[in-house]
Formats: sequence, structure tokens, C-alpha cells
Amino acid sequence: MKVLTKAYGSIEVDERQKVSFPFGLFGFESIKEYILIDAERQPFYWLQSLEAEHIAFIIINPFLFRPDYELDIDDDLVRDIGISTPDKALIFSIVTISPSGSMTANLQGPLIINRDTRIGKQGILTDPRWKTKHNILEELKQSGSERTVG
Repeated sequence: MKVLTKAYGSIEVDERQKVSFPFGLFGFESIKEYILIDAERQPFYWLQSLEAEHIAFIIINPFLFRPDYELDIDDDLVRDIGISTPDKALIFSIVTISPSGSMTANLQGPLIINRDTRIGKQGILTDPRWKTKHNILEELKQSGSERTVG
């Protein structure tokens, strides 16, 4: 299917890249349909709205820079999207890039996607370790990770 995107203009995507958020995302509750696209720079992805081409989020797997990341998710949340075991979940964090170029990830509000059905929901974690702005590059340095980002 052909999709208009914020980052790449009009592109062809596979139907399997579609992700539905029946409850929307916080602040974007009315937008339910997205596609997941590889970004030009790994390990990032784009979560592109199918309903409004100007709405797209850069996302990352938080375990890449925070191997100690833990999700204490409410059972109702995972039940809402049909996840019965952790291996059925894809976990992402929304990334913000400041004008100065620093990149932060929201570890307090993870995106949880059922890898089989491609239905997702945004959670809210109450663990005080997880904030809305974790500096990705600083945390990579602290963890001693060899992986490069950006």
C-alpha cells in the first residue's frame, strides 16, 4: 500500500507494517492507525500515522540503551491487546530530539505492541526509575554498551 510519510514522502509499505492503537497514544487519542518503518539511521524506527501524514514519532527499543529496563505493566493493559507472554510483545520508547541534538527517550510511557496481531497500547509506568526524558547517548556510555546510536 502507498503511504504519505513525514520523513520520506510517498512510499510503498507492506500491510504487515501496520500497527493499530485502539486507544490512541497520549495526546493523540483520536489517531489509531500507524505504520512502523525502519529509519535511515539504526536502531531507530518511525511510527507514522496513517491518518495524518504530519504526525510521526521516532521510536527505539529501550533495551538497547537500558538493558536493566523493567516494565511492571498492569495485567489489564496486556490483556487489552491480547498478550499472554512477554515474548509476544514488542516494546518501544518515543524519542525526542532537541534543537541542540540531544536525544531522549520516554521510558515512563512505553509502547507495547502485540507482535502477532500488531495491536498496541501505550502504558504508564509508576516505577520512579523511569522518566519521560532519558538521555540515550549518556545512558549508553554509562552502561558501557558498544552499540552506536545516531
